[in-house]
Amino acid sequence: MTTPRRTRSQTRILESLKQFDRSVSAQDLYAELRQHEKSMGLATVYRALEALKKEGAVQVRTLTTGESLYSLIQEDRHHLTCLQCGGTIELDCCPVHALEKQFSAQYQFKINYHVLEFFGLCQGCAEV
Repeated sequence: MTTPRRTRSQTRILESLKQFDRSVSAQDLYAELRQHEKSMGLATVYRALEALKKEGAVQVRTLTTGESLYSLIQEDRHHLTCLQCGGTIELDCCPVHALEKQFSAQYQFKINYHVLEFFGLCQGCAEV
């Protein structure tokens, strides 16, 4: 498999994402790039993230607020997300790996990553 050609912006974004130990929004990434004098326009950040997502180099997680969070593809991540306060609990196991392998084989589909989200109310919000 050949290495994809990337723009300078895409390369800078990938390097910046390596510095984070969490998923970040495009706005946070934009601010980080500006802080380290690697400034680029916010629209360029969004375009580069979209291209990297399509390439399979980054993954995106969309919160209930509509905000998208980006990270390097390292491992599958799974969450319980509260619809009221927006709190998130990251799960430490994956109940769908076998299903992913089945779909990949059955449909001859290369899966880059998957996201599993459960939405509801956390204990604190449910008690209110």
